[in-house]
Amino acid sequence: MRRQHLSHWGTFQVETDGRDVSRVHPYPLDPDPSPLLGNIPGSITHRSRIRGPAVRRGWLEHGPGPSDRRGADEFVSVTWDEATELLAAEVRRVIDAHGNGAIYGGSYGWASAGRFHHAQSQVHRFLNCAGGYTASRNTYSTGAAEVIMPHVLGLDDEVYREATSWSVIAEHTELLVAFGGIALKNSSVNPGGSSVHPARQSAGRLVDRGGQIVSASPLRADLPDSRARWLSLLPGSDVAVMLALAYALAEEGLHDTSFLERYCVGWPEFERYLLGETDGRPKTPGWAETISGVPSGEIALLAREMARKRTLVAVSWSLQRTKHGEQAPWAGMALAAMLGQVGLPGGGFVHGLGATNGIGVPKAPFAMPRFPQGRNPVRSFIPVAAVAELLLRPGEELDYDGSRLRLPDVKLVWWAGGNPFHHQQNLPRLRRAFRRPDTIVVNDPYWTATAKHADIVLASTTSYERDDISGANNEPLLVAMQQAAEPFADSRDDYETFAALAGALGFGGAFTEGRTARQWLVHMYETWRAERVLDTVALSGLPDFEEFWARGHIELPLPDGQTFLSAFRADPGGRPLPTPSGRIEIFSKTVDSFGYPDCVGHPAWYEPTEWLRGARADRFPLHLIANQPRTRLHSQLDHGATSQESKIQGREPIRIHPADAAERGLRTGDVARVFNDRGSLLAGVVVDDGLRERVAQLSTGAWFDPVDPADPDSPCGHGNPNVLTSDELSSSLAQGCTGQHVLVQIERYDGELPPIRAYDPPVITARNGR
Repeated sequence: MRRQHLSHWGTFQVETDGRDVSRVHPYPLDPDPSPLLGNIPGSITHRSRIRGPAVRRGWLEHGPGPSDRRGADEFVSVTWDEATELLAAEVRRVIDAHGNGAIYGGSYGWASAGRFHHAQSQVHRFLNCAGGYTASRNTYSTGAAEVIMPHVLGLDDEVYREATSWSVIAEHTELLVAFGGIALKNSSVNPGGSSVHPARQSAGRLVDRGGQIVSASPLRADLPDSRARWLSLLPGSDVAVMLALAYALAEEGLHDTSFLERYCVGWPEFERYLLGETDGRPKTPGWAETISGVPSGEIALLAREMARKRTLVAVSWSLQRTKHGEQAPWAGMALAAMLGQVGLPGGGFVHGLGATNGIGVPKAPFAMPRFPQGRNPVRSFIPVAAVAELLLRPGEELDYDGSRLRLPDVKLVWWAGGNPFHHQQNLPRLRRAFRRPDTIVVNDPYWTATAKHADIVLASTTSYERDDISGANNEPLLVAMQQAAEPFADSRDDYETFAALAGALGFGGAFTEGRTARQWLVHMYETWRAERVLDTVALSGLPDFEEFWARGHIELPLPDGQTFLSAFRADPGGRPLPTPSGRIEIFSKTVDSFGYPDCVGHPAWYEPTEWLRGARADRFPLHLIANQPRTRLHSQLDHGATSQESKIQGREPIRIHPADAAERGLRTGDVARVFNDRGSLLAGVVVDDGLRERVAQLSTGAWFDPVDPADPDSPCGHGNPNVLTSDELSSSLAQGCTGQHVLVQIERYDGELPPIRAYDPPVITARNGR
């Protein structure tokens, strides 16, 4: 029997053999199903599954406290009753002795696309019922943009959810200039689920009717269509090129002064910077050529072309995952404002086109069902990428968006449905940070590196072993995620786990509200059906829950198309932006008032630390781009067939230019050692002329596999690039992740290859034996 289901990368039906998924059938109306569906078969019973609750032996025998054995210790299998008793006592101890702020429950990660069995929602509701926790803000994906864009546009999520749709781009855009490219591999996923994937067809339609796409990226693979123009530039130089384009527009009088006067503030300040009046350095195309390697004549010609045509300026998310990452989206918005096409169909600005399937799909004018998390009464928080700072610097302060955050002394870390050993940079430092708390708790279906570094591990079901409902705010389907298999071994739904813990701690009724999991699904759906519809769209004739469940999904109306900031352009007085001025802030008095030397009040060029024209390049002469993988979502299902087919001798592939490979005696199929002064790894070599010379590419997401689990500086034998990346944060403003770029050296590895143990469970013994 086929069961309807959904993941972040697609809507599909699954077939099972009684124990596991055997086949996956994509949604028949999807024109471009994601290859990531191939990772699902065999995932329920994979050897990396956590069979039941387990406790690290050192914690069980010696009690809570800092430990350097995390990641190397064996585990002891316990019953669910024992796990509940141990963990409830530890939660109570920490709260009584140190307060709720000593619990870090940020728990970042995508996990299931389900609306009820959403891991973060479950753990946050539980911790809120317990009195709260130290939280995290922003994301690893767009941490810098999430702070700067509210100052520029007064918008946060709306920058993505209200982005100009692919249908409008395909019909109206004449020139799409994409800084960081448009990597279609990323557009196969969407938080909350995907059904149809329009990006590839839409990019093709744009070019078919005579439109042009320019991809400014050191990687040819970032082209969304083979007919696109590749503008190969030095990694980290995008902002310099944007500023030079802006200079050329201003110098030749091609900028739209009437738009700048009516819809923007801060143009005079920015113009003075462009002309070099404030720093003595005009941002000419010649200046940008020395930084980016792009010929000045090509920059000037592109500026004229942009002014002449209906032009959409796109900036990828990857560019703000770098040092000074706030500058790329801000500079891109300023460049688009100078062209004067913001709010016009096919023109203006878009941030993250191709980053997820949802960007470029019109948003639904109604909310979706949601599991309530409750209110967190604890005020302490960190930017999400500052987790190592949190654990290693208790009591110290951290700049953030004009304020000073005091870092609490965290005693208990709780991670549900996420893997910081994928998302976080500088894993040797993270491993040292993970030594410091008294207790680390992980809910997960799999023995990831994070689970292996925990003290208490709670075995979770996968989404295929339970019922749920899901739908994203820019997807045309609400999907019944129907259980396809029985829970694996002694795993449990997180809801059942937290309900038992809440009962042991005396707030079971507040957590469950007297509902089973199934009753919550009915309640969420029926509440949504009755109440959660905005007055902009009348959703009539929605079926009741039982009919919805029997159908497997229902179709939802979405607008035909949308253009970013069109309402603001049509009526800037009646529909002002929620900025202090009500307009686009090319210069922000608020940001300028913070006095940050690394983020002034307008878009600016700052020399990166990790780039090929810096001093570090003398020691580490290759620029590694650690981007998102094409074979999985982040680190999810790295053991799946699609992901495994890409491995070379079991290791993550690293792409290197033929000239750089020849210099090092490397050929496709070899294993290379990649290293810098933070760490080292082994990766399989792919020689590829689709990269700029002196650039290498290694995707994130290979499960961290230290050769020596007891040594925090051990090489990763599997190829996780975050043993190399810096956890230095983007700037004093946003403190975002900077893991996209890192300088490295690469050499041929001829030694004995260590075994791949990333997917192997740790040693697990019975409670009273070894």
